[in-house]
Amino acid sequence: MIEVKNINKSFEGKQVLFNISAVFKPGTTSMIIGGSGTGKTVLLKSIVGLIPPDSGQVLFDGRDFYNGTREEKKALRQEIGMLFQGGALFDSKTVEENVRFPLDMLTNMPMDEKMDRVNFCLKRVGLENANKKMPSELSGGMKKRVGIARAIVLQTKYLFCDEPNSGLDPLTAIMIDNLIYEITKEYNITTVVVSHDMNSVMEIGEHIIFIYKGAKLWEGDNESIFQADVKELNEFIFSNKLTRKFKVG
Repeated sequence: MIEVKNINKSFEGKQVLFNISAVFKPGTTSMIIGGSGTGKTVLLKSIVGLIPPDSGQVLFDGRDFYNGTREEKKALRQEIGMLFQGGALFDSKTVEENVRFPLDMLTNMPMDEKMDRVNFCLKRVGLENANKKMPSELSGGMKKRVGIARAIVLQTKYLFCDEPNSGLDPLTAIMIDNLIYEITKEYNITTVVVSHDMNSVMEIGEHIIFIYKGAKLWEGDNESIFQADVKELNEFIFSNKLTRKFKVG
């Protein structure tokens, strides 16, 4: 479980996050939604430790990330997986090397054990024969799947995804949504997804937080979102064209 308590953040005197609190539970796909420039990615980066907040707390199963020791922070980072927008693969590394990278950087695991873990994760995302391929040989959807494999290779407890469907066609986007949802359930991961795509929200949004101008205006799930009596949220929903037939599970 991740607890976010009263997070505030400013850049050059301009406040971009206003006293945001939330709880993200294991085995649940939580989503932070909102339009461009609303602060949702800043919130994600504040939770994951990439941008320290000006005030507030981020607790991972009761462990205070920002008040922890260097050793405690390192241990926590080994439990965190991140799927970046665009995949963020190393162009000069093979698929296998990209997935193995967190193991090389953060563990002393023997090479044979690393490869067992890499092959397991690649098989889980449906890329068991792609080890030696280079990123330039992959489609957009395959790059995202490699990114997911890399994000879970450390036996991740917490998974963060920044716009995982950016640039994908609708069918591939559904596949990525389903993969994130399945992995979350299968391994009881605490998953947080940043998105502005209402298709993804309705596909896998079990817990949703709507951010508007840096503040949390609404919280709920994909079954109650259309009944929300929040003008800004309704405008956001209906400015997004829904293109899928939804069914979670």
